[in-house]
Order: sequence, then structure tokens, then C-alpha cells
Amino acid sequence: MSDPSNDRLRNNLAAIRGRMAEACRRAGRQPGEVTLVGVTKYVSAELTAELVEAGCHDVAESRPQSLWAKADALASLAGAPRWHLVGHLQRNKVRRTMPLMSLLHSLDSRRLLDTLDAEARACGKTCDVLVEVNLAGDPERTGLAVEEVAPLLAAAAACLHVRVRGLMGMASVPEGPEASATARRQFARLRELRDRFRREALPTVSLDELSMGMSEDFEEAILEGATLVRVGSALWEGVA
Repeated sequence: MSDPSNDRLRNNLAAIRGRMAEACRRAGRQPGEVTLVGVTKYVSAELTAELVEAGCHDVAESRPQSLWAKADALASLAGAPRWHLVGHLQRNKVRRTMPLMSLLHSLDSRRLLDTLDAEARACGKTCDVLVEVNLAGDPERTGLAVEEVAPLLAAAAACLHVRVRGLMGMASVPEGPEASATARRQFARLRELRDRFRREALPTVSLDELSMGMSEDFEEAILEGATLVRVGSALWEGVA
């Protein structure tokens, strides 16, 4: 007999992929243009392994310590996942985190950039990152103000071991009927910002990726150009 939680997880995953495909259809895009990143910060390593085995190979944690523990627990898993870090990365945790993560979504300072570049040089690798932008202008949230993005991209262009792949942002989550429209406006603003800097063609700054959209607004994000959507609670509903 199959594990009911496993069945529910697979059903949730299929439903999310279906909604992603429909949003792509509405946007005139191909489903393969958008990657689902399963956020596992609220679940165990065992459930994370079930998610990977169900076919979601991009998984994310918000705390470096949780990423370390789960990466270790899943190291022997067939079809090992690609680990994303979507939360703040402290500079004193870069050395241990860098060998494990495929993509950092939350570059938000020159000091962190310099630390990443130095550690990547020491490991002989290139560190792929996204610059986090505070779309809502909320002082309680992490990320750069819009006017701070250009100087950080210019600094990144001089780094030999850090490659900026794009931008990341979170929409504010107002209540009521305007929530969807507000999210779309903020996601559109991030896309327009990305497009503006993309035209400058800075070296080592490709800006191909837009990480935006979570469980409550990933469809709006896809409509506005997201290439990575970070989905957590919708995956785990009824499972954990």
C-alpha cells in the first residue's frame, strides 16, 4: 500500500505544475521556461527526499544550517537535488555553504559579494547568484532598494568568480481583491529593472533569471516573466 502522504505530495506537485503550465499558456510562454523550486524549510529531510523522488530536483532552504543538514542527509539520494538558498546568507557561513548550493537568490550587499568572490576563488569555482531587490520598499524586508542595484551589478561585473544570473524579489501581500494586481505590478517592475540592466551587457552579469512568485502569487509572477518560482506551502498542504 502506498504512503498517503506521498500520494498527496505527488498530487500537490502535479497540481502546481498544471497551474504553472496554464499560466505559461496565458502568457504565451512554454512551460519549460519556468523552473519550480520546492521550498523545504518547514519539512523534514525525509519529506524533502520524497519531493525529489517525485520529480522536483530544484529545492530550497532559507537558512544555511538547514541546507547543510539536508544536503548531508540527501547526499546519497539517486538524482541528487540542486540546492538553492533563498534566505539571507551571513558572510561567516559562506565557506561551508558555497560547495553545496547551485544558486544563491539573496545577494544583497557589496560585503557579501566580496566574500563570495574570495571563497569561490579559493575553491576554484564560479558562484551563481541572484541580486535580491526589495520590491515593496518595506524596511522590514531584506534586499536592495532599486537605486542600489546598479552599483552592486557594476561591482559584480569586476568579479571573476561570481556570476550574476538575474534578480529576485518578493511582492507585498495585501489583503482583498487588489492583491493579484498589486503583485503583478511589483513583478512587472522587477522585470523592467532586469531588462534595463540587461541592455548594458555587463561582463559576468547575464540577468537571464527572474526569481519571483511564491505559493500565493506564482501564477502572477509567471505572467510577468518569472523563470524561477519558489513554492513551499502549496506543496506541503495536507502532507506536513
